[in-house]
Amino acid sequence: MLTFRHTLHTLAEPSGEEVRTQAFLLEQLRPLNPTKIHTFENSRNILVLFDSGVPGSTQLLRGDFDALHVPETIDVPYASQTAGVSHKCGHDGHAAILLGVAQLLHTNPPKEGRVLLFFQAAEETGDGVRQLLETGILEQYRPDEVFAFHNIPGVPLGQVLCRAGSFTCSVVSCDIVLTGHTAHAAEPLKALSPYPAARAITDRLLALNRYEMSAPDFQLLTLVQFRVGEVAYGVAAGEGVLRFTLRAKEDARLQALKRELVRIVEEEVAKCTGLQYDMAWKEYFAASENHPDAVEKVQQAAEQCGLAYVTKEQPFSWGEDFGLLTQHFDGALFGIGSGTEQPPLHHPHFDFPDELLPIGVKMFQALLHLSEK
Repeated sequence: MLTFRHTLHTLAEPSGEEVRTQAFLLEQLRPLNPTKIHTFENSRNILVLFDSGVPGSTQLLRGDFDALHVPETIDVPYASQTAGVSHKCGHDGHAAILLGVAQLLHTNPPKEGRVLLFFQAAEETGDGVRQLLETGILEQYRPDEVFAFHNIPGVPLGQVLCRAGSFTCSVVSCDIVLTGHTAHAAEPLKALSPYPAARAITDRLLALNRYEMSAPDFQLLTLVQFRVGEVAYGVAAGEGVLRFTLRAKEDARLQALKRELVRIVEEEVAKCTGLQYDMAWKEYFAASENHPDAVEKVQQAAEQCGLAYVTKEQPFSWGEDFGLLTQHFDGALFGIGSGTEQPPLHHPHFDFPDELLPIGVKMFQALLHLSEK
């Protein structure tokens, strides 16, 4: 697994471009003789089946493998060889752990039921699970339970975190393009500037923020970009762009927040005669809603592995693509601590701790054994 992890770290490819990474994973998986390996035309996803041939439950385990547009900064022999791209979220470790599980299933096949290993591409953009669901392949297998974990920096190495209900927030991004018309910079009053509407929209949206995660009405709108006009000193601005991310603990509140955003944009644009707008929603992450029975199995697995277990009081504020799977199938996303001194996710100095590799495999192995009972 150490070799797997370091090789994956070296290959580091961003979401949707995981060509060499997928090829490496397939190279490792084929000699293990699983019942079936599914690849797909619309993505770099890989779905691996180990079928006992004996009736029983179907379990799905997920490990993602895409990297980030963050330059490599750590000086290690296995540093990323892809310019401007590196594994700063630990997906190299997640995928290496799932390869470890595949090796165990090769030497110790399930005695009953089926195991699906989902090697997921494009998690960071929220596309990977959606692409898998669109193929319809999971309708063929209908997993009884789905499990995944994410490493959690700042938490003691090996400590397991989970909770019933929302484990990660629902998140979506929005682009708002405001279009008026330009004029000579000497005659700005002859332009139709998007600035008044852009400023009013931004002020009203940011006023909707409820920052306290423990509050039932928690919601967060983050301004990502505010741009009006171009770098053209002789031209009065006639176009502008606003970009936001929206997040809430539950999907229903996120959808309500989206409707409120649309209402505010429409109201402010209507005040500026002739101003037009266009809106696009991007990178949707559904809240990972953990089923209580699956959470109980996570706790039992942690105890069997001799790992400390903590019930998290509130969801994480970030989004996770796995949430789309838990909208369709019972299951749980859980966290495993990657060390109190570990830099945060997406930080330039982050590097998945190799000590976590056997811990992750043992957790997945314990979950599979619990599901056979």
